[in-house]
Amino acid sequence: MAANTFTDQNFKTEVLDSTIPVLVDFWAEWCGPCKMLGPIVERIAQNYSGKLKVGKLNVDDNSETPQHYGIQGIPTIILFKNGQLAKQIVGYQPEDKLKSAVDSIL
Repeated sequence: MAANTFTDQNFKTEVLDSTIPVLVDFWAEWCGPCKMLGPIVERIAQNYSGKLKVGKLNVDDNSETPQHYGIQGIPTIILFKNGQLAKQIVGYQPEDKLKSAVDSIL
């Protein structure tokens, strides 16, 4: 299962209205650390399939949502639970740290 693509248009439906927790990876094509984080996000999407919705939001193509959440640096991972921001992690993080963050909200 690959990560979903989130946009300003589908964010409310896909993330805020989700019945399961959601991991959103705020990224951009030109961002080196974002590219390093990509495979980790994909593995988390596979490992937590059915328990966690995982998706990526390109900040260059979608400016409203990152602005709403005050995203100033990328990559930024935000974990949402019941439509609310549960955890925010800025910068590249190793897989075990991201898994711990996910486990803490499941």
